[in-house]
This record gives sequence, C-alpha cells and structure tokens, in this order.
Amino acid sequence: MVKCFLFQRAVGSTKLNLIDMKKIILPLVAISLLMACRNENKDKKVAHVITAENDTLTYRYDSVKVVSNNLVKPGVNSEADTANAVVKYPVFDNDSLNHYIKKQVFDYFGKDEHPTAYEDVASSFIRGYNDFYMENPGTAQWWYLLIDIKVMRQLHNYIALKYIHSDYAGGAHGNTSISYINYNPKTNQPIVLDSLILPNKKADLLKLAEGIFRKNEHMSATEPLDKRYFFTNGKFSLPAAFYVSDKGLTFLYNPYEIKAYAEGTTELVIPFAALGDIAKPQTILTPIE
Repeated sequence: MVKCFLFQRAVGSTKLNLIDMKKIILPLVAISLLMACRNENKDKKVAHVITAENDTLTYRYDSVKVVSNNLVKPGVNSEADTANAVVKYPVFDNDSLNHYIKKQVFDYFGKDEHPTAYEDVASSFIRGYNDFYMENPGTAQWWYLLIDIKVMRQLHNYIALKYIHSDYAGGAHGNTSISYINYNPKTNQPIVLDSLILPNKKADLLKLAEGIFRKNEHMSATEPLDKRYFFTNGKFSLPAAFYVSDKGLTFLYNPYEIKAYAEGTTELVIPFAALGDIAKPQTILTPIE
C-alpha cells in the first residue's frame, strides 16, 4: 500500500486564520489520497532516456502481481508461503512497440487462453494453482511465475529487450528461459536474423559461429559435438535467441538446449569485425567506420 505524507511549508511570516488553512490543506489532502489510489500496488516507475541518440524512446517500467489466497502449510522453522505470479515490463512512448511486446508474452501461453492484458496472464497462472491446491489438499508445493522484460540496448533504429520467463508448476525444479525481442522503432517492425545476414552467407555465418563456439569450449576443430552437447545428430546449430550487443551479434543457448540444466546458459558472441562479408550493408551489424 502506498503511503501518502502531507508536507507543509511555511510561507514567509504570513499568518493564516483557521478558515484559510482549511481551504489550503483540504484540497492538498484530496490530491494526496487520489495519487495514493492511482499508485496502489504499483512498482516505482522510472523514466529512462538514452542521451547518446537524439531520437531514442522514453520508457518506464511497470508490473502486475497476483497472489493465491491458499497458503501452503509451513514446515519446521519456516514461514507459510503461497503461489504468486509477477509480470514486469517496460512501457514505451510507442503504442506499436508496446503492442508487440504484449503479443510476445501472450503468444507464449497459446491461443486457448486469449489474454488481453498482463493481468490475465498472472491471474490464469494462479487459477491453475488454485485448482491444483483444491485437488491436492495439504500440498507442500507453491508455484511461481516471473515474466521479466528489460531493455538491453537502445539506438535510434534498434531496441533490444531481454525476456526472462521463469516458472515452477511442479517437478524437480523450476524452469527458466531467455529470449530477446529485437525491434526497429523507426519502421515499427521486428528485426529477424534473416534481415541482417546476406542470403548466400548463412553457411558462412554457421561456420564462423562454430569456430568461435569450439574456441570458447576449448574444443579442437575435429572433436565430435555429440559427446558433450545435445546438438541434433551432433551437428552444430545456432539458437533462436539473439540480439545485437555493443560487442557484436550475440546468441544465447538456454538450459537443456545444448547442455545439462545445471550448466545454465551459454553465450556466443560474433564480433562486428568478423561479420564484414556476412552482414547485409546498412544494418545494425555494419561496422561503424
């Protein structure tokens, strides 16, 4: 609950009678209460502006949280807990971009749910837990959902967002997956890998990436991949998750994608300088002279 405090300031040495003071204080109290109601259960909103570019977008962060009212029975020396679902997301001064971000979140849950707001996603998850709780009274399981979308990089023609989806709904452990949202705010279009790489250079990109991967993993050029990794048929491939960092074209393998869950994520960066003959000209991959 947001608490409101009324700050009073003396104005010179002017004396106000009781009636005049009421005329000033009462409207201030009303405004304070109104602001409290509008900000209740909201995270602090922070505006971000990239000053390196003249026409980047201003944005703030917002969030929603839904909590189950079914408490899990606490164990010895532990507090009772319950299921919760949290969605954190940026809000830009660009309705098309905001709509596209929402679509990425909604599509994750399939077409059967038909969410129209972030609250729908969180509420749906908690309803699932409540159904489970009713079918399993006395359960020690408490589920969680965290969707956290953060701005990674912003240029005048490129925005990269990191989309973290973490949840637990039974099983040995929770699961976390990371993807990236790549968007051009000038054209209001998503940026896909094919729009950055020359059509006849995809094989070259794969070969270059494999060389970097083997170097990072301390492997020789001939060591079979299927002995240590989960690549299909032992053949190297790039993950779907990518964005353009300040170092180059950056890919991310999620847990279970090529390694055991305990080994976490694996990042692969292809420097801009190595992409000179592979990248399409006049894109965000083009090295800056």
